[in-house]
Amino acid sequence: MSTPVLVAVAWPYASGSRHLGHLAGAYLPADIYARHQRMLGNEVLMVSGSDVHGTPITVRAEDEGVTPDDIVNRYHGEFLRQWDELGMQWDLYTTTGTKNHAETTQEMFLAQLENGHIDRRVTDQFFDPEKQRFLPDRYIEGTCPHCEYAEARGDQCDNCGRTLDATELIEPRSKLSGATPELRETEHYYYRYSDFADQLRTFLEAKQGWRPHVLNFALGWLEEGLLDRAITRDIEWGIELPVDDLGPGKRIYVWYDAVIGYLSASKEWAQLSGDADAWKHWWHNDDARHVYFIGKDNIPFHTLFWPAQLMGTKAGYHLPDNVPANQYVTFKGGKASASRGIGLTIEEGLDRFEPDALRYALAAAFPEQADTEISEDQIARRINDELVATWGNLVNRVLSMMYKTCDGAIPAPGELEPEDQELLATVDALLEKSAGHFEAVELRAALRSAMDGAQAANQYLNATEPWKLAKTDPDRAKTVLFVALSAINGVRVGLMPYLPFTSERLNEVLGVPSGWRRDELEVGRAIAKPQPLFAKVEITEE
Repeated sequence: MSTPVLVAVAWPYASGSRHLGHLAGAYLPADIYARHQRMLGNEVLMVSGSDVHGTPITVRAEDEGVTPDDIVNRYHGEFLRQWDELGMQWDLYTTTGTKNHAETTQEMFLAQLENGHIDRRVTDQFFDPEKQRFLPDRYIEGTCPHCEYAEARGDQCDNCGRTLDATELIEPRSKLSGATPELRETEHYYYRYSDFADQLRTFLEAKQGWRPHVLNFALGWLEEGLLDRAITRDIEWGIELPVDDLGPGKRIYVWYDAVIGYLSASKEWAQLSGDADAWKHWWHNDDARHVYFIGKDNIPFHTLFWPAQLMGTKAGYHLPDNVPANQYVTFKGGKASASRGIGLTIEEGLDRFEPDALRYALAAAFPEQADTEISEDQIARRINDELVATWGNLVNRVLSMMYKTCDGAIPAPGELEPEDQELLATVDALLEKSAGHFEAVELRAALRSAMDGAQAANQYLNATEPWKLAKTDPDRAKTVLFVALSAINGVRVGLMPYLPFTSERLNEVLGVPSGWRRDELEVGRAIAKPQPLFAKVEITEE
């Protein structure tokens, strides 16, 4: 029976180019997982979009002397082009700047306000005495109180990953003027996250199969005490409040509204599909499955804050089923960071490597359980030593031999020998094993299983030597090639979520798979003269 699966993917700030750490951390894993779910026959809705309300956008706009819209349009367009080049299969990739998102956010705000989970509070907030304005969190930098990193932001430390309050920073300074900010009174709306501590503990403790670092991180936050948080700011860039009792110059803050994008994007997709209520199949359905793909710095927002916001509406929204947050990708020891210029950008990666090759190399190094170091050299070596040597060469030599020695068509096999049956059983078992890895969102392991199948096929060819049999026992040679191509037919199923472009080329040769299984080959199907799937990458020594 088909399952409705929501693949919810982190919303990147449209404030600058994204790097390969972002791609490996959230976006590529989501696409690979969604592709597998579709191959299983499930109803997949994969949504995300560009976050256009983040203060990094206004910071950059002020630095460049342009409007926030100018920044958003530049980078949202860049993201769309890169997703297309990478073969990302979004059902909808939108922005938080739509009327639909504003209305969905305002509706959620009003429901929570009516239910008593939002209240007004007077608080101290940093004020720039030179610029004469209140400073949102991202406009403040200082030293992290936890790890002593000197360039922590007012909302988060990029070094240790802790979420911060700007008032916690040691020696804070304004990004606008460099002045030491002053604390002044201002009034804001707060979401009462503390109202949901017991519900969230019950929610989390019932979870099975979550990554230990995700569950431990979330439960640790609860143990420290869940704090209420201001969900408005003294800014002009953001969603307008649906109430006016705070006076002018207030907007809903990005912390609160960005996660609502998963719901608003689902509604927008439904409207575009012609059935405005279609989103309810995922959001008001106990049989649905929601999987959130994020980096580890977003764990509290998706395991605590977002579930609490959903609970506060009392609308019966489906809560997250899994949050397989990845750890960090590092480059030469430093965490990949767009703002600090560490690591290759996605654009640079696409300039240097073919899309499928880049997807493969990153997937083989996904930081699922621990921070993972990658470099341009490592990417190139994975492509050459694994993707080209193990998989690309296997496909090319089998199809080339079959084209030359089998009259350009898939031959009818003779009786299979034990070694033939063993190879096919191995490939089938590895496909089943990889399905289990996908269920646990262990995408690196699933990829290894597929590549193990390719390696087994290579070992089979080396043992049977069909190029010699073609001269001494042509009938046996045809059987060996048939078996090898049958193995390829299974392995390519395991690799399809990772390699969409070259998989489509194999579909033209072998046909479209019927599901997550090895189909029987069509005897007599024409085999055209093959072209290599991948090109070797020239490695420049670092």
